[in-house]
Amino acid sequence: MSRITGRIGRLFLAADRIIEAFAITLLVLMILIVFMAVVTRKLFGFVFAWSEEITLLCLTWFTFMGIAIGFRERLHLGMDLFDKLPEKVLNASNRLIDLVTFFFGLYLVVYGWDFSMMMGGSFLAATQLPNMIQYIVMPITGVMTCVYSGLQLFGRDLRRYHTIEEEIKRDA
Repeated sequence: MSRITGRIGRLFLAADRIIEAFAITLLVLMILIVFMAVVTRKLFGFVFAWSEEITLLCLTWFTFMGIAIGFRERLHLGMDLFDKLPEKVLNASNRLIDLVTFFFGLYLVVYGWDFSMMMGGSFLAATQLPNMIQYIVMPITGVMTCVYSGLQLFGRDLRRYHTIEEEIKRDA
């Protein structure tokens, strides 16, 4: 079983690198568009009609992708008080968190898809893109969350950034 989850984990981590790069690209694009909108407004007295819509689209996609990446990195709320509990209790609580996270991902897949399809008939005002393009990231985030939490449920550590946690433990 661990060999299968290992292969699946490597496959999705490769896809995850692409997704994370896309999220970072969205953040940079959003910053550039807002900067451009401010400059054109202050210097030339106009703003491109599409700038607000595209900025909001980038923000929505970046935020939802960040949710899944946050689950992957186990950035959910934790309490140091529970660190004093026995190891078995901590492991059980981590499994419960992974299970609840998995069901949250399923919720995003099912209801995010329904909501996206419902928005398919309307269009954004300036760009005339289908409104569903703004919300289709919800089921994508749900799939990512299910994959991450499912692999973590089977004991796979998917965190790619350990330095902050290691620094905190070192300084304590």
